[in-house]
Amino acid sequence: MAQTTKAEHTRESKQTSDVTTVAFQGELGAFGDEAVREYFGIQLQTNAEPVPYRIFADVFHAVAAGEVDYGLVPVENSQAGSINDVYDLLRQHDLFVIGEIGHPVNHCLLALPGQQISDIKRVISHPQALAQSDVFLRELGAEIVATYDTAGSAKMVREEQLVGVAAVAGAAAAEIYQLDILARGIQTIKDNYTRFIALGREPAPRREGEAKTMLVMATAHQPGSLNRCLAFLADNQINLLKLESRPSRQRAWEYVFYLDFEGHREDPHVRKALAKLAGHTTFCKVLGSFARSI
Repeated sequence: MAQTTKAEHTRESKQTSDVTTVAFQGELGAFGDEAVREYFGIQLQTNAEPVPYRIFADVFHAVAAGEVDYGLVPVENSQAGSINDVYDLLRQHDLFVIGEIGHPVNHCLLALPGQQISDIKRVISHPQALAQSDVFLRELGAEIVATYDTAGSAKMVREEQLVGVAAVAGAAAAEIYQLDILARGIQTIKDNYTRFIALGREPAPRREGEAKTMLVMATAHQPGSLNRCLAFLADNQINLLKLESRPSRQRAWEYVFYLDFEGHREDPHVRKALAKLAGHTTFCKVLGSFARSI
């Protein structure tokens, strides 16, 4: 489906119902599709319509351009770690992180009906799914080929009638694309979760309960700069939950830092720490404060 067609479709949906359109990366049946339905449909109890886009950049653009109401993208997996493309896109777009969800990821090996595991010579899927299933795939001994999506790989197997090729995807994709499940739960670490964040054009309102803030900053390229900035959090009794570095893309070997910490930007002790950070960083941006669920 072309991106313009999606925009026309979502506009028509808004005009005819109270549906909430949510962009995600991948095809219907992907884990992003499942996470949209769980977060917006179950947790927020909205009439959510997942809208698939091929790459993460398209999801960000769709939200920023108003093609959809919200977006949902993965930022890290409990086994494979952070998803760098998403972190870079968070800095490039003026969007807000308005929520999060930890979604269980159970990978299956899917193939055309009648295929056996012994028939499989090639396995295709998103790089993260392949990394999360590395032990099983090594033992399988098939050629490994990265693609753009888990469910998209399942769709490819079905539409192109790929004999001897299997996709790593969820059970929902097997049902949608009418494939057989040759093996279930093939992820290396069985307790496997992906953390998704919700994107909006406006910040989330302050809610009761625990909150989390995501922030990106750059410090002076000199000894002790990062340590001094982190000390502002400790001085204000703020618990740091995650620290991630990414290349600045402006100068070689210089980095920006992404922080997750407890508290909301409207909390007095957080406001105090943010004011200190603003005076000791070369760049500082709050990506969002929202209800903490992880």
